[in-house]
Amino acid sequence: MWDDDHISRHLLTMHLDGENDVASRNKATIRNTVAWIESQFNGSQNNILDLGCGPGLYCELLAEHGNNVVGVDYSKRSIAYAKEQAAQKHLHIEYLCENYLDLSFRNRFNLVIMIYCDFCVLIPRDRDRLLQMVFAALKPGGLFIFDALNEHTPGAMEIPGKSFGVAESGFWKDNPSLALSENFHYEEEHVILQQHIVCTDAYPPAVYRFWNHYYSPDTLCSLLNDHGFILRETCDDLVAEDGEKTDGMVTFYVAEKDEKK
Repeated sequence: MWDDDHISRHLLTMHLDGENDVASRNKATIRNTVAWIESQFNGSQNNILDLGCGPGLYCELLAEHGNNVVGVDYSKRSIAYAKEQAAQKHLHIEYLCENYLDLSFRNRFNLVIMIYCDFCVLIPRDRDRLLQMVFAALKPGGLFIFDALNEHTPGAMEIPGKSFGVAESGFWKDNPSLALSENFHYEEEHVILQQHIVCTDAYPPAVYRFWNHYYSPDTLCSLLNDHGFILRETCDDLVAEDGEKTDGMVTFYVAEKDEKK
């Protein structure tokens, strides 16, 4: 989806909307989140890595506050926009268009952030790769701050839920299409699937599947410990009710790289 020219253009527009939480969170929530992240430090300049940075909304605020920031995203369109904005605003941000699982930084950052529940989309094998990469990238005592869907998620979503939409031109396609959407809950695995089958005059139809794990704090604490982190803090109050039923579904975690590891 990130390489699709039509969809990526719509995604960028959604990222930049600023009034909703569809692709990025709204401006007020982003500002509050950055303030909370910065409160975890003593106010000194930090080297920060933003994984899944999109068009750089968090990177820009962090850079404006004097931090050294590197942003990484798989979307060429988002990274191109982020670079353009940084140049216009004279912000020294390093942007990389890469798969963050393939990064090979060593002891470079005081902080790694991963916002908008990217952590939840990773299958266990890739989740382990991510935690290993973050551990290597952080300096001893550095922090990994991320958010994840919690155990309230299945109850807040419409599961099972089915819907359809018809459009002459819309998010999925620039030509007439029918989108059939359905949610599934795999309770034993703590996984939710959002599936969209998009039909046009072409065959076969396009199928988009979005898998999301949800976690309890105890589960994540154990997982983080297994990868050399100490869970320092959780926060449930950063994402306000946005009309999309996300209130109470998201928990933020502050994990510290164990200096003994």
